[in-house]
Amino acid sequence: MVKTSQPVQAIAETRGQSLWRAPAILAIMLGSFGIGTTEFVAMGLLPEIAAGIGVTEPAAGHTISAYAFGVVVGAPLIAIGAARVPRRRLLIALMAAFTVGNAATVFAPNYEALLAARFVAGLPHGAYFGVAALVAAELAGPGVRARAVAQVMLGLSIANVAGVPAATALGQHFGWRSAFVLVAVIGVLTVVFLNRVVPDVAMPAGSSPLRELNGFRNIQIWLTLLTGIVGFGGMFAVYTYISSTVQQESGVPRSLVPAVLMLYGAGMIVGNIIGGVLADRSLKPALFGLFAGLSALLALFTVTAGTAPLALVNLVFISIFGAALVPALQTRLMDVARDAQTLAATANHSALNVANGVGALLGGKVIAAGYGYTAPAAVGAVLAAAGIGVFAVAVLLENAGGRRGSVTG
Repeated sequence: MVKTSQPVQAIAETRGQSLWRAPAILAIMLGSFGIGTTEFVAMGLLPEIAAGIGVTEPAAGHTISAYAFGVVVGAPLIAIGAARVPRRRLLIALMAAFTVGNAATVFAPNYEALLAARFVAGLPHGAYFGVAALVAAELAGPGVRARAVAQVMLGLSIANVAGVPAATALGQHFGWRSAFVLVAVIGVLTVVFLNRVVPDVAMPAGSSPLRELNGFRNIQIWLTLLTGIVGFGGMFAVYTYISSTVQQESGVPRSLVPAVLMLYGAGMIVGNIIGGVLADRSLKPALFGLFAGLSALLALFTVTAGTAPLALVNLVFISIFGAALVPALQTRLMDVARDAQTLAATANHSALNVANGVGALLGGKVIAAGYGYTAPAAVGAVLAAAGIGVFAVAVLLENAGGRRGSVTG
């Protein structure tokens, strides 16, 4: 009996873990769905926001920048400052803060208050996804961590297919503030479900702000983040201008652009699932292969963009390969983070928002220079190929003993 007690206990623990996992992952996914909805819905409601708040459309566009700035700033600060907070409690607090930020958006009386509200709403974004990835990986256990991370990110992809179109339609018919009422309601529901179904997960022994800060000395964290910024920027170079590109180059009518965006979002859902499976099987080859495939697809789009059916198929595959990189990069960061797990996991989403900015900026530069709407895809192909180079440097250093190393060696 003594010999069988440990296996029996292990089986019981595994069964208990599996009972918690499905509802917990669904609750976490609901939060990522809400975050994805609020992140992208403003792009479709800029005319309504501008008219409603009494500013120009470019000025209204600054609300998008304010949110992104909140993401970039909030992720590392929260990861370090909340290092000792149990992850379940932190997850609930982050979603509560997100809900408050979106409620403040609804009631913002003027332009300055709206910018502040969007900044506050963005602060918990990166930290939520980072902590959610760690919780999901812990609940899933070894061997399926990347798939659990992919499930968390699935809510973000589903938001592009369902949440953003629904919130945009709501905002167009009942005023832009109603879109953020919907997001705030999703936030409240997520807080309730997280509190009810997410179990406590073990904190790493000795967690502290100082240990998280030490992550800044880990060159593998920096190289992985740089890989995402450079390589993932390639997808954003195309995605930012997708509406104008399919109209100007592919001849798609404006009325069908929402369908194109939904098709792109569907590809992201597929990519998330595939990325999790590939990363669990063999992480490094998966990253190399996905970046290489993304670079080739972006280069191909410079040719296919002129023919609508080919362009749409090409865009779907770009979205699949791009989305597949997210769980793979997140898992890579968890592998190299050592004692700075929370910092690394949350910083990934700061990096992806920087990639968004870099891709949009470079894509806009080549369009403004007169190279046309296929030029961002060429820029994107170069960026994705550069991501391969950065990751190759990381792997070479790791193989040479860099896994334990820091900037100081």
